[in-house]
Amino acid sequence: MSGDDRELLRHHGDVDAARGLTDFAVNVRLDRPPAWLRARLADVLDDLGSYPSADADEAARCAVAARHDRRPDEVLVLAGAAEGFALLPSLRPELAALVHPSFTEPELALRNAEVPVERVLLDASDGYRLRAEQVPDEADLVVLGNPTNPTSVLHPAEEVRKLLRPGRVVVVDEAFIDTVPGERESVAHLAEPGLLVLRSLTKMWGLPGLRAGYALGDPAVLAELGRYRPHWPVNSLVLTAVQACCEPPAIAESQRAAAEFTEHRAGLLAELTGLPGVEVVRSAEAPFLLLRVPGGEQVRAALRERGIAVRRGDTFPGLDTDHLRIAVRDPEQNSLFVKALKDVVERG
Repeated sequence: MSGDDRELLRHHGDVDAARGLTDFAVNVRLDRPPAWLRARLADVLDDLGSYPSADADEAARCAVAARHDRRPDEVLVLAGAAEGFALLPSLRPELAALVHPSFTEPELALRNAEVPVERVLLDASDGYRLRAEQVPDEADLVVLGNPTNPTSVLHPAEEVRKLLRPGRVVVVDEAFIDTVPGERESVAHLAEPGLLVLRSLTKMWGLPGLRAGYALGDPAVLAELGRYRPHWPVNSLVLTAVQACCEPPAIAESQRAAAEFTEHRAGLLAELTGLPGVEVVRSAEAPFLLLRVPGGEQVRAALRERGIAVRRGDTFPGLDTDHLRIAVRDPEQNSLFVKALKDVVERG
Protein backbone atom coordinates (compact mmCIF):
# COMPACT_ATOMS: atom_id res chain seq x y z
CA MET A 1 0.00 0.00 0.00
CA SER A 2 1.33 3.44 -0.93
CA GLY A 3 2.27 5.84 1.84
CA ASP A 4 1.14 8.80 -0.21
CA ASP A 5 -2.08 9.21 1.77
CA ARG A 6 -0.51 9.37 5.22
CA GLU A 7 -0.98 13.12 5.48
CA LEU A 8 -4.72 12.56 4.99
CA LEU A 9 -4.69 9.93 7.74
CA ARG A 10 -3.07 12.48 10.08
CA HIS A 11 -5.93 14.95 9.59
CA HIS A 12 -8.27 15.55 12.54
CA GLY A 13 -11.33 17.72 13.11
CA ASP A 14 -9.48 20.30 15.21
CA VAL A 15 -7.72 21.36 11.99
CA ASP A 16 -11.10 22.15 10.39
CA ALA A 17 -12.21 24.21 13.38
CA ALA A 18 -10.75 27.64 14.07
CA ARG A 19 -11.23 30.33 16.67
CA GLY A 20 -14.32 32.40 15.91
CA LEU A 21 -16.15 29.65 14.02
CA THR A 22 -19.15 27.77 15.35
CA ASP A 23 -17.61 24.34 15.77
CA PHE A 24 -19.42 21.37 14.23
CA ALA A 25 -16.09 19.72 13.36
CA VAL A 26 -14.92 18.42 16.75
CA ASN A 27 -16.92 15.77 18.63
CA VAL A 28 -16.34 16.95 22.20
CA ARG A 29 -19.38 17.52 24.41
CA LEU A 30 -18.03 20.35 26.56
CA ASP A 31 -15.74 23.30 25.95
CA ARG A 32 -14.10 22.64 29.34
CA PRO A 33 -14.28 19.91 31.99
CA PRO A 34 -17.22 20.21 34.40
CA ALA A 35 -16.62 22.16 37.62
CA TRP A 36 -16.53 19.04 39.82
CA LEU A 37 -13.83 17.48 37.64
CA ARG A 38 -11.77 20.69 37.52
CA ALA A 39 -11.91 20.72 41.33
CA ARG A 40 -10.66 17.13 41.52
CA LEU A 41 -7.80 17.97 39.17
CA ALA A 42 -6.94 21.13 41.12
CA ASP A 43 -6.69 19.06 44.31
CA VAL A 44 -3.70 17.17 42.94
CA LEU A 45 -1.74 20.13 41.59
CA ASP A 46 0.45 20.18 44.69
CA ASP A 47 1.33 16.54 44.00
CA LEU A 48 2.98 17.42 40.70
CA GLY A 49 6.25 17.83 42.58
CA SER A 50 6.33 14.05 42.94
CA TYR A 51 6.36 11.24 40.40
CA PRO A 52 3.00 9.55 39.75
CA SER A 53 2.62 6.86 42.40
CA ALA A 54 1.83 3.18 42.12
CA ASP A 55 -1.00 3.77 44.58
CA ALA A 56 -2.59 6.38 42.29
CA ASP A 57 -2.29 4.02 39.34
CA GLU A 58 -3.89 1.23 41.34
CA ALA A 59 -6.73 3.52 42.47
CA ALA A 60 -7.44 4.51 38.87
CA ARG A 61 -7.36 0.89 37.67
CA CYS A 62 -9.62 -0.23 40.51
CA ALA A 63 -12.16 2.48 39.60
CA VAL A 64 -12.13 1.39 35.95
CA ALA A 65 -12.38 -2.26 36.94
CA ALA A 66 -15.39 -1.59 39.17
CA ARG A 67 -17.07 0.40 36.40
CA HIS A 68 -16.78 -2.46 33.91
CA ASP A 69 -16.96 -5.47 36.24
CA ARG A 70 -13.37 -6.40 35.45
CA ARG A 71 -10.25 -7.07 37.51
CA PRO A 72 -7.69 -4.27 38.07
CA ASP A 73 -5.02 -6.32 36.24
CA GLU A 74 -7.26 -6.20 33.16
CA VAL A 75 -6.90 -2.39 33.02
CA LEU A 76 -4.12 -0.27 31.54
CA VAL A 77 -4.39 3.50 32.03
CA LEU A 78 -3.41 5.40 28.88
CA ALA A 79 -2.46 8.91 27.86
CA GLY A 80 -5.67 8.98 25.80
CA ALA A 81 -7.01 6.22 23.59
CA ALA A 82 -4.62 7.61 20.96
CA GLU A 83 -1.72 6.20 22.99
CA GLY A 84 -3.36 2.80 22.73
CA PHE A 85 -3.37 3.09 18.94
CA ALA A 86 0.27 4.20 18.94
CA LEU A 87 1.16 1.09 20.98
CA LEU A 88 -0.50 -1.41 18.62
CA PRO A 89 2.74 -2.25 16.75
CA SER A 90 4.04 -3.64 20.07
CA LEU A 91 1.63 -6.56 19.54
CA ARG A 92 3.80 -7.51 16.53
CA PRO A 93 1.00 -8.45 14.14
CA GLU A 94 1.79 -10.08 10.81
CA LEU A 95 -1.33 -8.69 9.11
CA ALA A 96 -3.62 -5.99 10.48
CA ALA A 97 -7.17 -5.60 9.14
CA LEU A 98 -8.57 -2.10 9.58
CA VAL A 99 -12.34 -1.76 9.29
CA HIS A 100 -13.13 1.48 7.43
CA PRO A 101 -14.41 4.15 7.18
CA SER A 102 -13.13 4.71 10.69
CA PHE A 103 -10.73 6.68 12.86
CA THR A 104 -7.40 6.76 11.04
CA GLU A 105 -4.81 6.83 13.84
CA PRO A 106 -4.59 3.01 14.16
CA GLU A 107 -3.76 2.57 10.48
CA LEU A 108 -1.24 5.38 10.57
CA ALA A 109 0.54 3.91 13.60
CA LEU A 110 0.68 0.43 12.08
CA ARG A 111 1.85 1.58 8.66
CA ASN A 112 4.52 3.80 10.20
CA ALA A 113 5.80 0.67 11.96
CA GLU A 114 5.77 -1.17 8.60
CA VAL A 115 3.05 -3.60 9.67
CA PRO A 116 1.19 -4.98 6.62
CA VAL A 117 -2.31 -3.50 6.57
CA GLU A 118 -5.45 -4.53 4.72
CA ARG A 119 -8.45 -2.22 4.60
CA VAL A 120 -11.91 -3.72 5.04
CA LEU A 121 -14.24 -1.16 3.47
CA LEU A 122 -17.83 -1.26 4.69
CA ASP A 123 -20.55 -0.57 2.13
CA ALA A 124 -22.61 2.62 2.19
CA SER A 125 -25.48 0.82 0.45
CA ASP A 126 -25.48 -1.66 3.34
CA GLY A 127 -25.58 1.14 5.92
CA TYR A 128 -21.86 0.71 6.72
CA ARG A 129 -22.74 -2.39 8.73
CA LEU A 130 -20.00 -4.66 10.02
CA ARG A 131 -20.00 -8.13 8.51
CA ALA A 132 -17.42 -10.32 10.20
CA GLU A 133 -16.94 -12.51 7.13
CA GLN A 134 -15.41 -9.54 5.25
CA VAL A 135 -12.34 -9.61 7.49
CA PRO A 136 -9.55 -11.79 6.05
CA ASP A 137 -9.02 -15.04 7.95
CA GLU A 138 -5.26 -14.53 8.06
CA ALA A 139 -5.47 -11.18 9.89
CA ASP A 140 -4.03 -11.59 13.40
CA LEU A 141 -5.01 -8.05 14.39
CA VAL A 142 -8.39 -6.44 13.64
CA VAL A 143 -9.26 -2.85 14.52
CA LEU A 144 -12.71 -1.29 14.42
CA GLY A 145 -14.66 1.51 16.07
CA ASN A 146 -17.98 1.09 17.84
CA PRO A 147 -19.85 3.33 17.38
CA THR A 148 -17.76 4.14 14.35
CA ASN A 149 -16.29 7.55 13.64
CA PRO A 150 -17.34 9.05 11.18
CA THR A 151 -20.35 6.94 10.12
CA SER A 152 -22.00 7.01 13.60
CA VAL A 153 -23.02 3.36 13.10
CA LEU A 154 -23.26 1.10 16.17
CA HIS A 155 -22.32 -2.49 15.40
CA PRO A 156 -23.98 -5.40 17.25
CA ALA A 157 -21.76 -6.83 19.98
CA GLU A 158 -22.52 -10.31 18.66
CA GLU A 159 -21.07 -9.39 15.25
CA VAL A 160 -17.96 -7.99 16.95
CA ARG A 161 -17.54 -11.23 18.90
CA LYS A 162 -17.59 -13.20 15.64
CA LEU A 163 -14.23 -11.64 14.86
CA LEU A 164 -12.57 -13.37 17.82
CA ARG A 165 -10.47 -16.46 17.17
CA PRO A 166 -7.30 -18.06 18.60
CA GLY A 167 -4.14 -16.17 17.70
CA ARG A 168 -5.96 -12.94 16.86
CA VAL A 169 -6.31 -9.67 18.80
CA VAL A 170 -9.49 -7.68 18.12
CA VAL A 171 -9.22 -4.02 19.08
CA VAL A 172 -12.53 -2.22 19.61
CA ASP A 173 -12.33 1.57 19.82
CA GLU A 174 -15.19 2.52 22.14
CA ALA A 175 -14.28 6.20 22.41
CA PHE A 176 -17.92 7.21 21.82
CA ILE A 177 -19.80 4.32 23.46
CA ASP A 178 -20.54 6.37 26.58
CA THR A 179 -22.65 8.68 24.40
CA VAL A 180 -24.96 5.72 23.63
CA PRO A 181 -27.76 5.22 26.21
CA GLY A 182 -26.98 2.18 28.32
CA GLU A 183 -23.72 1.78 26.40
CA ARG A 184 -25.59 -0.67 24.20
CA GLU A 185 -23.41 -3.13 22.28
CA SER A 186 -20.33 -2.38 24.40
CA VAL A 187 -17.95 -5.31 24.85
CA ALA A 188 -15.94 -3.62 27.60
CA HIS A 189 -17.23 -6.03 30.24
CA LEU A 190 -16.28 -9.16 28.28
CA ALA A 191 -13.12 -10.92 29.46
CA GLU A 192 -12.58 -12.73 26.16
CA PRO A 193 -9.07 -13.86 25.15
CA GLY A 194 -7.76 -11.61 22.41
CA LEU A 195 -10.33 -8.84 22.97
CA LEU A 196 -8.80 -5.40 23.60
CA VAL A 197 -11.14 -2.45 24.25
CA LEU A 198 -9.95 1.17 24.19
CA ARG A 199 -11.85 3.91 26.00
CA SER A 200 -11.42 7.69 25.99
CA LEU A 201 -12.46 10.40 28.46
CA THR A 202 -11.99 13.15 25.90
CA LYS A 203 -15.40 13.29 24.26
CA MET A 204 -17.69 13.08 27.25
CA TRP A 205 -15.66 15.12 29.74
CA GLY A 206 -14.09 17.92 27.68
CA LEU A 207 -10.50 16.71 28.17
CA PRO A 208 -8.76 16.81 24.78
CA GLY A 209 -5.92 18.83 26.31
CA LEU A 210 -5.22 16.25 29.02
CA ARG A 211 -5.14 12.96 27.02
CA ALA A 212 -6.81 10.44 29.31
CA GLY A 213 -8.14 6.97 28.57
CA TYR A 214 -7.63 3.29 29.28
CA ALA A 215 -7.48 -0.18 27.77
CA LEU A 216 -9.34 -3.28 28.92
CA GLY A 217 -8.08 -6.74 28.08
CA ASP A 218 -6.30 -9.91 29.09
CA PRO A 219 -3.27 -9.07 31.30
CA ALA A 220 -0.93 -10.85 28.88
CA VAL A 221 -2.18 -8.73 25.96
CA LEU A 222 -1.90 -5.55 28.04
CA ALA A 223 1.68 -6.49 28.96
CA GLU A 224 2.53 -6.88 25.27
CA LEU A 225 0.81 -3.59 24.45
CA GLY A 226 2.80 -1.71 27.08
CA ARG A 227 6.10 -3.45 26.37
CA TYR A 228 7.97 -0.31 25.25
CA ARG A 229 6.27 2.35 27.36
CA PRO A 230 8.57 4.61 29.41
CA HIS A 231 8.45 4.89 33.18
CA TRP A 232 5.50 6.99 34.42
CA PRO A 233 3.70 6.90 31.04
CA VAL A 234 0.70 8.83 32.38
CA ASN A 235 0.74 11.80 34.71
CA SER A 236 -0.96 12.35 38.05
CA LEU A 237 -3.73 14.46 36.54
CA VAL A 238 -4.66 11.66 34.12
CA LEU A 239 -4.78 9.11 36.94
CA THR A 240 -7.06 11.42 38.92
CA ALA A 241 -9.32 12.08 35.92
CA VAL A 242 -9.67 8.38 35.11
CA GLN A 243 -10.61 7.55 38.69
CA ALA A 244 -13.07 10.44 38.98
CA CYS A 245 -14.81 9.77 35.66
CA CYS A 246 -15.40 6.11 36.50
CA GLU A 247 -17.14 6.79 39.81
CA PRO A 248 -20.94 6.47 40.11
CA PRO A 249 -21.79 10.22 40.04
CA ALA A 250 -19.84 10.64 36.78
CA ILE A 251 -21.46 7.56 35.25
CA ALA A 252 -24.90 8.96 36.13
CA GLU A 253 -24.00 12.28 34.49
CA SER A 254 -22.76 10.54 31.34
CA GLN A 255 -26.01 8.56 31.14
CA ARG A 256 -28.01 11.81 31.26
CA ALA A 257 -25.74 13.28 28.58
CA ALA A 258 -26.24 10.21 26.38
CA ALA A 259 -30.02 10.60 26.59
CA GLU A 260 -29.66 14.29 25.68
CA PHE A 261 -27.44 13.47 22.70
CA THR A 262 -30.07 11.02 21.47
CA GLU A 263 -32.82 13.64 21.68
CA HIS A 264 -30.74 16.35 20.00
CA ARG A 265 -29.58 14.00 17.23
CA ALA A 266 -33.17 13.01 16.45
CA GLY A 267 -34.12 16.68 16.17
CA LEU A 268 -31.18 17.41 13.88
CA LEU A 269 -32.01 14.44 11.66
CA ALA A 270 -35.59 15.67 11.37
CA GLU A 271 -34.43 19.14 10.36
CA LEU A 272 -32.06 17.74 7.73
CA THR A 273 -34.79 15.60 6.17
CA GLY A 274 -35.80 16.91 2.78
CA LEU A 275 -32.83 19.20 2.16
CA PRO A 276 -32.15 18.93 -1.58
CA GLY A 277 -29.27 16.60 -2.42
CA VAL A 278 -28.31 15.98 1.22
CA GLU A 279 -27.93 12.30 2.22
CA VAL A 280 -27.53 11.35 5.88
CA VAL A 281 -26.54 8.04 7.47
CA ARG A 282 -29.79 7.70 9.37
CA SER A 283 -28.83 4.74 11.56
CA ALA A 284 -26.64 7.11 13.60
CA GLU A 285 -26.09 6.31 17.28
CA ALA A 286 -23.16 8.62 18.14
CA PRO A 287 -23.03 12.40 18.74
CA PHE A 288 -22.25 13.14 15.09
CA LEU A 289 -23.73 12.54 11.65
CA LEU A 290 -22.17 11.63 8.32
CA LEU A 291 -23.56 13.64 5.41
CA ARG A 292 -23.03 13.31 1.67
CA VAL A 293 -23.59 16.54 -0.23
CA PRO A 294 -22.83 17.13 -3.93
CA GLY A 295 -19.93 19.55 -4.24
CA GLY A 296 -18.89 18.86 -0.65
CA GLU A 297 -15.66 20.86 -0.80
CA GLN A 298 -17.50 23.95 -2.02
CA VAL A 299 -20.24 23.43 0.55
CA ARG A 300 -17.68 23.18 3.33
CA ALA A 301 -16.00 26.39 2.15
CA ALA A 302 -19.35 28.20 1.90
CA LEU A 303 -20.30 27.11 5.42
CA ARG A 304 -16.95 28.38 6.66
CA GLU A 305 -17.67 31.77 5.10
CA ARG A 306 -20.88 31.76 7.14
CA GLY A 307 -18.91 31.09 10.32
CA ILE A 308 -19.47 27.32 10.59
CA ALA A 309 -16.76 24.65 10.71
CA VAL A 310 -17.53 21.05 9.67
CA ARG A 311 -15.24 18.04 9.38
CA ARG A 312 -14.09 17.09 5.90
CA GLY A 313 -14.79 13.45 5.11
CA ASP A 314 -12.31 12.57 2.38
CA THR A 315 -9.50 11.85 4.86
CA PHE A 316 -11.39 8.71 5.96
CA PRO A 317 -10.69 5.66 3.74
CA GLY A 318 -13.80 4.79 1.77
CA LEU A 319 -15.21 8.34 1.71
CA ASP A 320 -14.74 11.22 -0.71
CA THR A 321 -14.86 15.01 -0.85
CA ASP A 322 -18.68 15.02 -0.89
CA HIS A 323 -18.74 13.59 2.64
CA LEU A 324 -18.95 15.85 5.68
CA ARG A 325 -19.15 14.94 9.36
CA ILE A 326 -21.08 17.21 11.69
CA ALA A 327 -21.21 17.15 15.47
CA VAL A 328 -24.58 17.09 17.22
CA ARG A 329 -25.00 20.27 19.27
CA ASP A 330 -27.91 21.76 21.20
CA PRO A 331 -31.16 22.47 19.29
CA GLU A 332 -30.40 26.16 18.80
CA GLN A 333 -26.96 25.51 17.30
CA ASN A 334 -28.29 22.60 15.24
CA SER A 335 -30.95 24.84 13.72
CA LEU A 336 -28.30 27.44 12.93
CA PHE A 337 -26.33 24.79 11.04
CA VAL A 338 -29.35 23.49 9.11
CA LYS A 339 -30.35 27.01 8.07
CA ALA A 340 -26.83 27.73 6.80
CA LEU A 341 -26.62 24.39 4.96
CA LYS A 342 -30.04 24.93 3.40
CA ASP A 343 -28.90 28.36 2.20
CA VAL A 344 -25.76 26.90 0.66
CA VAL A 345 -27.31 23.91 -1.13
CA GLU A 346 -30.29 25.88 -2.45
CA ARG A 347 -28.05 28.56 -3.93
CA GLY A 348 -25.81 25.91 -5.48
